[in-house]
Amino acid sequence: MKLLMHICCANCCLYPLQALKEKGISTSGLWFNPNIHPYSEYRERLKALKYLQEEWRLDIDYSDNYGLREFIRAVVNREDNRCGYCYSTRLEKTAKKAKEYGFDAFTTSLLVSPYQKIDIIRKTGERLAEKYNMEFFFEDFRTGYSKGVEISKALGLYRQKYCGCIYSEEERYLNKKT
Repeated sequence: MKLLMHICCANCCLYPLQALKEKGISTSGLWFNPNIHPYSEYRERLKALKYLQEEWRLDIDYSDNYGLREFIRAVVNREDNRCGYCYSTRLEKTAKKAKEYGFDAFTTSLLVSPYQKIDIIRKTGERLAEKYNMEFFFEDFRTGYSKGVEISKALGLYRQKYCGCIYSEEERYLNKKT
């Protein structure tokens, strides 16, 4: 199977890439994350992924688009439902690219994070699989989250402190006890 994985960040792709490789699944990556704020955070995550690409010799396509304005316009006054929009935008881009380049299926590294809404990701992926007539590869990679953290620390990768969008940054720091 040839699989295109949407990569949200270097840290989240570590365990899924290893697990997929062990299963004999050929995986390429796609960087497309127009939700990440601020720009300095976006650049740090991109830099970490490019470093990982060099270290692990990964095949990654970069859709390097800092799309904060479009993201904000799309979710303003719907902030509580922003994740659905965010998943849909990134997975749709991945499904389109997978179809265009002849992949058998698509997936996302978001499936490793215990902080993501895995049910919404799965439903979104299945909806897009039907739309593009291709498979959404679903696996609950959250069991390997801790292993991914260990690998990330060993590689010295930049480790972000929130999901990525301005709202998740706000939640992270407002809920932080001082």
